[in-house]
Amino acid sequence: MERFYKDPHTLARMREGSLGAYVDAFAQQLSDEGYARASGRYALRVVTDLGCWLSQSGIIVPQLTSEHLESYLGCRSTRRHRRSGDAAILRRLLALLIEKGMVAQDPPWESTPAERLAEEFRLYLERERGLAPATILGYLEFARRFLAQCTADGELRLDGLEAADVVHFVQREAVRLHCPKRAKLMTTAVRSFLQFARYQDLIRIDLRSSVPTVANWSMASLPKALSPDEVESLLSHCDRDTAVGRRNWAILLLLARLGLRAGEVVSLVFEDLDWDAGEISIRASGTRTDRLPIPQDVGAALAEYLQHSRPACSSRRVFIRMRAPRRGLANSIAISTIVRRALDHAGLNPAHKGAHLLRHSVATQMLRQGASLTEIGEVLRHRNPQTTMIYAKVDLDLLRPLALPWPGGAR
Repeated sequence: MERFYKDPHTLARMREGSLGAYVDAFAQQLSDEGYARASGRYALRVVTDLGCWLSQSGIIVPQLTSEHLESYLGCRSTRRHRRSGDAAILRRLLALLIEKGMVAQDPPWESTPAERLAEEFRLYLERERGLAPATILGYLEFARRFLAQCTADGELRLDGLEAADVVHFVQREAVRLHCPKRAKLMTTAVRSFLQFARYQDLIRIDLRSSVPTVANWSMASLPKALSPDEVESLLSHCDRDTAVGRRNWAILLLLARLGLRAGEVVSLVFEDLDWDAGEISIRASGTRTDRLPIPQDVGAALAEYLQHSRPACSSRRVFIRMRAPRRGLANSIAISTIVRRALDHAGLNPAHKGAHLLRHSVATQMLRQGASLTEIGEVLRHRNPQTTMIYAKVDLDLLRPLALPWPGGAR
């Protein structure tokens, strides 16, 4: 608390009221998350004001709900005191009170039969199939859409499901998606859900065979990649004079040297870095972990960032936000945003600017240096060899020396 306020009279006043007993714990949380002094002081003033409002409204802390917080925010708006971050401050306070057992968690909304079944399907994918979290999310997206088709007047109707219903859903979704890879994921998700439904005796017959095959043109186009010179230009234009720049430098090297996926970079924690062995652990799925050697320049960039640029915080994630609240990067989009900005800064304008561009670049360079598709698949950790086959089309110059002369000596 004393980090944000020094005056003893102010401290005493803030520790009074209905929320006074929790102000110190909240201040410590703000400090742990790296809030600047001015931001922390404002957040504590909001909490103190909320305490006054609760007392005036006759609401005691154990009765506090999210609805009360919404009402309080409405009052702040009326008084023209409200700022855009007030709701986030109050959500953080409510979470703290729930954690300490002072406030009961808001009762969950009454879920629909489709929502309950989707949750059971999620647990099946996680516990029985052992699928990775990202894969489960993809399956759930289409399972929920399929269940929506099977719901009428709030009632889930699976017992009368027929092959024609499945075909109708797949055909409609395939048109909507406009993407062969997404359509293929959709059909896989539907087959998996139908298997689960039959396993649970929710449908009378196994309908997996009724899922039509969606045309997959994944081999029709080449994967987009940067040339080696473009990769080095991208890296050389990275600003390494700032803490953010050194963090982004380490991220870009992980992508460009090891071909990591964006989600793998986001989920890295301290325990994944084995400095003695010079290896990095990548949790590829619920049960599978791969270990990769750390190249010298990647290790140096990680060490520089961790020792001199990463702010202190309670998160075990390797890469965190540089501004409060200091916690792990949110998702893969954050990594792709870093790549896109680095490309713009380097003056590079490829057709696709996501993080996967660098993964394709690693594979393409390996192929041009003579690596086999099997070796590329091992480095990229492809579980399905078909995924690696797309790189067979990358460099036509490699194929020309192997081509037989055209009959008649045509040039």
